[in-house]
Amino acid sequence: MGAVVYLGDEICAAGYRLAGATVRVPRAGDEAQALAWARSQGELVLVSAVVAAAIGEGVLRAALSAVSPLVLIVPDPEGQVPVPDLAARLRTQLGLEA
Repeated sequence: MGAVVYLGDEICAAGYRLAGATVRVPRAGDEAQALAWARSQGELVLVSAVVAAAIGEGVLRAALSAVSPLVLIVPDPEGQVPVPDLAARLRTQLGLEA
């Protein structure tokens, strides 16, 4: 099992590949399948915000909350899809913010 798997666009995938990660550039509609594959291959799965936005919320939530492998959403370098603000969401759920 590889240590790090990256799912995202071709340009970022090239950089992650140079850093030693296993990469996959999923085709439109294949994002959830690519996530399932990545979770079976790595100990750390990095998913670009663009790919994460194309995965169903339930599937993505299950992957993010699983103990192993660790799944993280990384920012889109062009900033087209924002990364969810987990800290703000937690503060709202805890009643610290409205």
